[in-house]
Amino acid sequence: MREQPPYLRIADALQRRIDSGEWSPGDRLPSQAVLAREFGVGDNVVRRAEALLILQGALEGRAGSGTFVAAPRERVRLVRSQAREERNGSPFQADMASLGRRGTWESRTDAKVPAPADIAARLGIAKDDLCVRTAYEYFADDKPVQLSTSWEPYALTAGTLVVLPEGGPLAGRGVVNRMAEIGITVSRLTEQPEPRRASDEEAALLGVQRGSFVTHIRRTYFTDDGLAVETADIIIPAALCELVYEVPIHP
Repeated sequence: MREQPPYLRIADALQRRIDSGEWSPGDRLPSQAVLAREFGVGDNVVRRAEALLILQGALEGRAGSGTFVAAPRERVRLVRSQAREERNGSPFQADMASLGRRGTWESRTDAKVPAPADIAARLGIAKDDLCVRTAYEYFADDKPVQLSTSWEPYALTAGTLVVLPEGGPLAGRGVVNRMAEIGITVSRLTEQPEPRRASDEEAALLGVQRGSFVTHIRRTYFTDDGLAVETADIIIPAALCELVYEVPIHP
């Protein structure tokens, strides 16, 4: 078995001190030189270990002051409901506004991406049929809370004003509103949530520890006649978010 890289060993040791209560939120860590001597490594190894814990949210760096134990982040309540799909505008921003938070996101769209087999099956298209793929990072008050990668059949929106989810007059308005613009009525969706461990890339983007639990939601939007218009993989970190499903009851 390969030996753990020194910076990961140091990061784990620092995290254990935080978890044990030896260091509390707001405490300043010893200098990198002091920690380097204690662990018998170079300053650069300690610096890399601290950078990893800063990325994961366990530590915070303050310019000119050093490195401190970060205060635990308050969990964000994310509501999955029919009502959120009926709002005019971004459902995520509306959810954050209801909590008194500022919801923002960053995205990257790639057009004409061949659909992998699992995505094609969810969309009811052939493997390698072209799709529009958009990767999202969502933030609450500038803190990452959710990741999502969406896929839409290119043939469905090609040549329209809504071909790019984050471009054109309905940019950021959500699948339901965008599809309505081109005469497609989205009437239902399915969501399949399951717990798993975060990948290293997901943990880095979300600022959580490697191997942390996330909820992976496979969501697909459909029309009345069963046409799938979009599918997405949504990643929600358990440590940062409280996931709530709201189900309407019609007597």
